[in-house]
Amino acid sequence: MTSLTPLNVLFLCTHNSARSILAEALLNHLGKGRFKAYSAGSSPRDNQAPNPLALRTLEKAGISTDGLYSKSWDVFATPDAPHMDLVITVCDNAAGEVCPYWPGQPATAHWGYADPSEAAGEDEERLEAFRQTLHLIHRRLEIFINLPLARLDKMALAHSARELAHT
Repeated sequence: MTSLTPLNVLFLCTHNSARSILAEALLNHLGKGRFKAYSAGSSPRDNQAPNPLALRTLEKAGISTDGLYSKSWDVFATPDAPHMDLVITVCDNAAGEVCPYWPGQPATAHWGYADPSEAAGEDEERLEAFRQTLHLIHRRLEIFINLPLARLDKMALAHSARELAHT
């Protein structure tokens, strides 16, 4: 990776409505052009949209929600799709599924997070679950974006991303 070529990272979850959306927006916010994040789902529902609480959490954190939408991972398996350098599953369901062939055979890792959309309670309690998930993703991404360039080459990338699953 050169300083002129951003590292493309795809975050995957089942429905692409909460965790993967949070991760995409946050990496694009923190990455300052060194990274380009995307998100997708293994099986988004018909007319799936980002969870409104995910969007509200991002907005309250000062993170842009422009361009965020739910989509199938099939979008990124086509020949004209952006080349991914790293694919990270952020939910246990997507981690256990058979992924499509990714052009260029990107590095892969799994960073599991509890689904904040399953939190019970009133809106404020549910919103807190989204805030906590965003905080956990933020902790890993802060370490990730500050890795030295040598840790981001193709061979080291998978190892580096997998090590972060334990932080």
